[in-house]
Amino acid sequence: MFSSANIARHLAAYAAAHPAQAALKIPRGRRSGRIEYLTLSYAELAAEVAAQRARLAADGLRPGDRTLVMVRQGLPLLAVVFALFELGAVPVVIDPGMGRKSFLRCVAHSRPRALVGIPAARLAARVFRAAFRSVELRIAVSGSNTARLTSPGAVRPADAPSALECSPEDLAAILFTSGSTGAPKGVCYTHGQFDAQVGLIRETYGIEPGEVDLPLLPLFALFAPALGMTTIVPELDPSRPARADPAKLVQAILQEGVTTSFGSPTLWGNLAAHCQSTHQTLPSLRRVLCAGAPVPPWLWETLSEVMPRGVLHSPYGATEVLPVSTISAADVVHGTALETLRGGGVCVGRVLPQNLVKIIAPSDGPIARLEEARELAAGEVGEIIVTGPSVTKNYDALPEADALAKIAGADGAVWHRMGDLGRFDSVGRLWFCGRKVETVHTGRGPLYPACVEPLFDIHNDVRRCALIGLGPAGGQRPALVIEPNGPELIRAGSDCRRLARELRAIALRHEHTTAIKVFYFREALPVDVRHNAKIHRLTLARWAAEGAVGHESDPKR
Repeated sequence: MFSSANIARHLAAYAAAHPAQAALKIPRGRRSGRIEYLTLSYAELAAEVAAQRARLAADGLRPGDRTLVMVRQGLPLLAVVFALFELGAVPVVIDPGMGRKSFLRCVAHSRPRALVGIPAARLAARVFRAAFRSVELRIAVSGSNTARLTSPGAVRPADAPSALECSPEDLAAILFTSGSTGAPKGVCYTHGQFDAQVGLIRETYGIEPGEVDLPLLPLFALFAPALGMTTIVPELDPSRPARADPAKLVQAILQEGVTTSFGSPTLWGNLAAHCQSTHQTLPSLRRVLCAGAPVPPWLWETLSEVMPRGVLHSPYGATEVLPVSTISAADVVHGTALETLRGGGVCVGRVLPQNLVKIIAPSDGPIARLEEARELAAGEVGEIIVTGPSVTKNYDALPEADALAKIAGADGAVWHRMGDLGRFDSVGRLWFCGRKVETVHTGRGPLYPACVEPLFDIHNDVRRCALIGLGPAGGQRPALVIEPNGPELIRAGSDCRRLARELRAIALRHEHTTAIKVFYFREALPVDVRHNAKIHRLTLARWAAEGAVGHESDPKR
């Protein structure tokens, strides 16, 4: 008989050992200027999970049932997902902000038997019947993120059933990718892979039980109970994270003594700028994990000043595997930043000891077995592939996507093709150069976004920029789309022409960017919903091809 790998066992075990420790704090207003929280202990959270599990089972949910989760962050999300894990059901999690058409396509593809959702979600299931046709059970959850099923102070009864025993290979959840460079895909996670993720995160970042977490991505709140942390639910709309009020997030960090947080470069850039302008520091923070897109050079330095006792880390990975490698502020500021500003790409650090990464010659077609791939030497740019304990083995019912993304290795190992291009340097660090599909293929060779954009991002008038290609691959003309620091700059033609000339001068300083002569300007670049950080470069290329007006500047002319 195997020892159960059910990921929910971590919560039950921690609640038994530390019943009085605060597990979850949910904001419910302000009193005398302080944030007022509804606080649940680990014993109370375990009781909520037990009550939710009993309710789901009474409503007809069975082990193995795919269950679409459409609830608020905080207590509903934690209670529902851990109840589903305990029951042996399979939560299906889709970003609601990806757009209605994509969301409904994902629902239809995942074929959930049940929907656990707030009133608006259950209404959507009736309005869009075709997408929800597989749903047999519609189970109501309150629209409030503080609604409880048990009475305050409730303790999980000793005779509450244990979590269903699961093997490491049993399907635990289906998590959808953001679809930033293609159609969203359901990633199949097993209990063993979740377990491996928890262990990797704990060991890599030295997280200890009793710490306080502010997860700025709701899904990352699910790690906290398994790591023995107190979760502070942030005051933000998960579908519009970049619009969060940084003052409220800073107040939560200071008031609750937050020690760790995960968020995108966009969110933490907003927080860092707020702290600078208000002359505040965040002394309780031990670490910030920043991912979803490359961290801009300025943020490494600024956050190091804002969190005097903490360290900024950037884990590299994807929905299909996380973390692959990691890098910290000291490594960047005192080591790799200069190479990034010379066009070398973005260093994503050392590969974790539990993982194995190779750089192979790029290919647009499937690679069935590892021996069919040609491994490249250090310094050569190619596809990044990885194998390790948290690498997922397949997508949900997408054999063609599996064939393109997975490679069979020795002894049953599965290698995942990250869809990214990168290289190893002479001392074994991994560098990210850009998404493979976003490479600009010019007549002089390929241009990679992460090797181009940082050179221009440092201009005082540029908030961020995106490399795009005009024309057919192999003969594309490179161009940049600029999001300026202030929208008023775009409204003055003279300012646009002046900035185009200055950016062209930067392009001429670097051999690989001399062909960039065309510059487009937009008030805001399109980005992913999940992190508000990944730029949709292919969308911008289509926008430019459809007749957007660019500024062509060449001081030599």
